[in-house]
Amino acid sequence: RQSPYLWSYATVNESGLSPPPPPDAEAGRRALRVLLQERDIMATLEIFHRRLGDVFRITLPGFNPVMMAGPEANRFVLVEARDSLSWRPTGDPVARLLRHGLLIEDGEWHDQLRQRMQPALHKQRVAEYVESMWRRTDQVTATWSEPGPLDMLDEMRRAALLILLDTLYGVDFTSEMDRLWKPVLDLLRYISPGLWLLWRNIPRPGYRRSIEAVDDYLYTIIQERRSSRHVGTNGEADLLDLLVATEWMSDGLVRDQLLTMLIAGHDTSTALLAWALYLLGKHPDAMARARAEVDEKLGAADPTFEGVEQLDYLDRVVSETLRLYPPIHVGTRRAQRDLAFDGYRLPAGDRILYSTYLTHRDPAQWERADQFVPDRFVARRGHRTHQPYAYVPFGGGPRNCIGAYYGQVEAKVVLARLLQTVELRLVKDDVHPHMGATLEPRPGVLMTVRRR
Repeated sequence: RQSPYLWSYATVNESGLSPPPPPDAEAGRRALRVLLQERDIMATLEIFHRRLGDVFRITLPGFNPVMMAGPEANRFVLVEARDSLSWRPTGDPVARLLRHGLLIEDGEWHDQLRQRMQPALHKQRVAEYVESMWRRTDQVTATWSEPGPLDMLDEMRRAALLILLDTLYGVDFTSEMDRLWKPVLDLLRYISPGLWLLWRNIPRPGYRRSIEAVDDYLYTIIQERRSSRHVGTNGEADLLDLLVATEWMSDGLVRDQLLTMLIAGHDTSTALLAWALYLLGKHPDAMARARAEVDEKLGAADPTFEGVEQLDYLDRVVSETLRLYPPIHVGTRRAQRDLAFDGYRLPAGDRILYSTYLTHRDPAQWERADQFVPDRFVARRGHRTHQPYAYVPFGGGPRNCIGAYYGQVEAKVVLARLLQTVELRLVKDDVHPHMGATLEPRPGVLMTVRRR
């Protein structure tokens, strides 16, 4: 059946479809003023969205993608036209860094990689990671001195790195943390939006040594796993086991998957945890309610998978954090053929961005869209909490995030452990979202610490 979104270029022109509108002068002036005064790119996109609707074109020298938002746009990109949209950002730093990683591969090759990696992220396996998650959280909090303040963005990054390397790769990252801290941050900066969006051939100096340092570490643990133990594919195999046991996977291809999970996996968890602590700190009533639930359901006992599953309010806090500050705030694709959507023509070769952030803050989809209201995710009998594809923090369709369940469980375990063991108080709430590799809180989430 011919998709309603696929057109020949001649048909698109003959149909009278128009190109997506660029920002007009008034919207451009307002957006520039906000950008200069508040340094907030997301706020400028909100201005364009309110002024121009769910489909508009960004017009910058050398960078003129189509920006889309809303449930129908998400459905279009993630499901309806997905076979006509390329994920692989050829020429971008992310493709140069991750090479053939799962995140940016297309078609059957992506499906084959995903099928191989999925068992390590299955619900049953994730349940077995809970103890590691709270123990690694304890390892980080053991270094905290009262009263602080501490930047929870940095502290949650330490926890996320330790947890990911322990649960998925079966290695202790403690001894490497200080040595590889800067290289990991350099790699995140390497793939973050920057001038390379405007000029593809702009030099990218200063990253070679960081890439080599992380690569050297990954190739070392790959070789150690190949030589030091029998690698099986049973239910106890971790992700590294599964990859090195695959005959058709070279060390280089295994490295690509490990680096993809290391960069994308830990950074999304870092952002989610830091934003959740910021929102709880900014709303003391929500902090008190979450702590009371943890005290009632878990008490002083170490968190278990079954216990964490009972933390309904904390689950809603995580969901609302993902709505307000989705770590992957925008998705990017490339049109492989001429397309049409919502009365607009999208020629082959167009870069198409879909904004999770704009969709999640759209007043047409959410009451009190800019406010922190965890209880909006309480399902009412016979009613959805939101319409399909209005909430897509982990994407959607067949290529939804492979680590979505892992990330949600990890967030609840870490937050529950923190609520059990320490009291955190926000020092200042002058924080804005920064469009990096993920949506980060800048200048950080400074909190004081007191042991419970």
